[in-house]
Amino acid sequence: MTTTPEVRTDEEVQRDVLAELRWDARVQPNEVAVAVGDGIVTLAGWVDNYVKRWAAERATQRVRGVTAVANEIEIRPPGGGGAPTDADVAGAAARTLEWNALVPPGQIEVTVSDGRVILRGEVEWEYERREAERSVRALAGVRGVTNSIAVRPRQRTEPKALEQRIAQALRRSAETDAERIMVEQDGDKVILRGAVRSWPERRDAERAAWSAPGVRYVENNIRIGP
Repeated sequence: MTTTPEVRTDEEVQRDVLAELRWDARVQPNEVAVAVGDGIVTLAGWVDNYVKRWAAERATQRVRGVTAVANEIEIRPPGGGGAPTDADVAGAAARTLEWNALVPPGQIEVTVSDGRVILRGEVEWEYERREAERSVRALAGVRGVTNSIAVRPRQRTEPKALEQRIAQALRRSAETDAERIMVEQDGDKVILRGAVRSWPERRDAERAAWSAPGVRYVENNIRIGP
């Protein structure tokens, strides 16, 4: 029996995005306005820290029918003379990275300009790159994070073996429909193609690709669709 793919209206997507934002305790009610057109969600409004802006975007991506997110939420830190300076943010970021056991010591350089943190350097694994960004995201005074850390693995894997490992990881994942995803390799780069039902499933597929030893780049061309 053939099933008809579910097509969601913009009104249904908007309703569910608003419900998901209310469900996420990190985002306060009435902080974010939501507009939807052809499955593309635009978030507007203002919040007092970067974590709320990031959380609103992630909450939106969890909703079925969302094909893209335009995050136009502004960050307006609470007023007062005690707002952290760029030097304060840079110092706090450096200490946080130093204390984090999952981030290799001495590998990350921190630059801060107008509250926006730029991370540079090299690590061996993608999880270390992600952990560095996660560590500084919630610091007071942060208005945005640009993660320019490069992944430079020491271990190299034969192309065919690498594709097989990634395909096996995708099949093990309870969140990913591996049959709809194709894995290709072009030198040090892994290319993912196909279609999945949601943004979390797309991220899970990319995470599986990054978990294979020897991967330096992942090009995620998976589209969101029914």
